[in-house]
Amino acid sequence: MPFFNAQEHQSSAQREARLMSRLSDFLSFAEQSSDYYQRVFADVDLSQVNSRAALATLPITRKSDLIKLQAASMPFADMVPNMNSIGRIFQSPGPIYEPEADGHDWWRMGQAFFAAGFRAGDLVQNCLSYHLTPGGFIMDSGAKACGCSVIPAGPGQTDIQLDIISNLRPNSYCGTPSFLKILLDKAQLQQKKLSFKKALVSGEALTPALKAVFNEADIEVKQAYATADIGLIAFESVADAGLVVAEDIILEIVRPGSLAPVSQGEVGEVVITSFNPNYPLIRFATGDLSAQLDSPSECGRTNMRIKGWLGRADQTTKVKGLFIHPEQIEKIRLAHSEIKRVRLVVNHENNNDQMCLRCEVDDSARLDTDIVAIEQTIRAVTQLSGDVSLVEFGSLPDDGIVIEDRR
Repeated sequence: MPFFNAQEHQSSAQREARLMSRLSDFLSFAEQSSDYYQRVFADVDLSQVNSRAALATLPITRKSDLIKLQAASMPFADMVPNMNSIGRIFQSPGPIYEPEADGHDWWRMGQAFFAAGFRAGDLVQNCLSYHLTPGGFIMDSGAKACGCSVIPAGPGQTDIQLDIISNLRPNSYCGTPSFLKILLDKAQLQQKKLSFKKALVSGEALTPALKAVFNEADIEVKQAYATADIGLIAFESVADAGLVVAEDIILEIVRPGSLAPVSQGEVGEVVITSFNPNYPLIRFATGDLSAQLDSPSECGRTNMRIKGWLGRADQTTKVKGLFIHPEQIEKIRLAHSEIKRVRLVVNHENNNDQMCLRCEVDDSARLDTDIVAIEQTIRAVTQLSGDVSLVEFGSLPDDGIVIEDRR
């Protein structure tokens, strides 16, 4: 079969009817089994929510709100119906806690790996982190759903990674595109050739420049759009033709700051309703911007397509696969009394994300400001490295922006 499952080529009308027929019952299940949705849906007649128009009237839960919601009720803000079903708890920067329950392909990533050409017998070097964040497990489960064997390599330690590649000759890679480029560059310095023939990348944008580099190295690369909360959202099946939305979720493109879906083709925020009984997420606003494309994929998959990641609807941004939140930047500022205002500037140089925290300090405090200490705080709070630039007091724009993404 040319698809991971038969649902991928059903008619659009069949898919929509199936999703809408499940919607009212699933909403009622969420309301009855979780205290959070009992509060959210207190005044809603869920029996009437059986269409996209009706769904669009329901409240939105924003990813950016999870920090406060979870702080008030650890670990999952009363959203998980049965904590006994949860096998792992992850912590992403924020902090935001995410659950994982046991089950085959729980993150639904098999579709993305299959579309990228992964098959039984492939050996996959998985270079997303298995430490605290769920990225490594998300990729791991998807590869194994296609019958692949997985090397749980994680990121970093490039010399060890290259030794593994030389010894085991994995034919496949999954992880961020920037780390694949790092491995490729290091291998070339050592006059080695990577054994990878295909790759599924996520966590960062796959730029045209990086695609060209990977093509030159004879590595066929596809990308997937997934989050630690939802799992798979969309995936690439035909190069440069947008991303096909995953089965078993409802995706809306909503005007940022509102409940209302935008017109087809208009840029808006990606909002997901996931039919996950272990972790119901209903009208969950990811903070990511995208737009719907106007026709099905040429590959034969009939679900709607989106353009891919087009930026952030809020100031939360993703750097090297990890989210950075405004609350974290404020935490860094408060840890150093000499800093008056800050702005984190994110750039993309030499195919790598780079962070610089611009800190306003008084002239009288400049000589006493410990830049190394601030850099250490950045690392402790965000799990990422960043430079520090001291700027004159009053020089940062008074526009309320604390994270400026220049990529």
